[in-house]
Amino acid sequence: MSSTVSVTINEHIADVRLNRPDKLNAINPAMFEQLAEVAKQLAVNREVRAVVLSGEGRAFCAGLDLASLEMNEEFLAPFREGSSSYPNRFQAPAYLWKQIPAPVICALHGATFGGGLQIALGADIRIAHADSKLSLMEIKWGIIPDMSASQTLRDLVRLDVAKRLTFTGEIVSGREAVELGLATQLSDNPYQDAMTLARTIAANNPQAIALAKALYEQSWHGDSAAGLQLEETLQSHVIGSSSQAEAISSQMEKRAAQFAARQFTSFDELAKN
Repeated sequence: MSSTVSVTINEHIADVRLNRPDKLNAINPAMFEQLAEVAKQLAVNREVRAVVLSGEGRAFCAGLDLASLEMNEEFLAPFREGSSSYPNRFQAPAYLWKQIPAPVICALHGATFGGGLQIALGADIRIAHADSKLSLMEIKWGIIPDMSASQTLRDLVRLDVAKRLTFTGEIVSGREAVELGLATQLSDNPYQDAMTLARTIAANNPQAIALAKALYEQSWHGDSAAGLQLEETLQSHVIGSSSQAEAISSQMEKRAAQFAARQFTSFDELAKN
């Protein structure tokens, strides 16, 4: 089976690309599985300090490849019976990017529709071309977003905006996406700018970066006291550490820092320590 997702890792940056350009990177069953597997592998790779997620060809991802999906009872089972764990197999290709300790930067161009947009929403940062097209298009098929948008969209746009996008399936440009909060910034070359940002992030203390991501992921919806306590607890893992010492030394000596790998592979592991 050919790979629908390509991955190369260089200088601590994972370059992940959706790889069905002839289908505008529409998601088929193989891509569902491979996206989730890639995200899991990157999460436990302590040498990865940043991830760039993009699409080959003319689009980031045009949504589901409906022609490749068999709407049989096996396919519908999670919706009929419920799943045994979450994220389920439909949510995992989008939501697991949030659970990677390293920051994930998504480069958007062309069509970013339906499931494709939900994958992008799982990234930490989205860099979009002004002419790209984004849509929560599930309503077109008479369904609701079911690839984790309920947990990602809420952090980016107002509730009324989320409802409007979901109820209408309207297509917005990259420029409009930035104005609404769906995208972080515009770029004439989203992939190149995503790689530049990834290099900047990868040059910093990977332990501190991962802990900062953990801090926001775990406290954003909590109460103030719990958030402040978490902030204090996570800081204790990095302040005074060898990685922080290297960050300070490299700045003082005006040289590139030489960091060791981060010390945990998942937020769950961190919570146990």
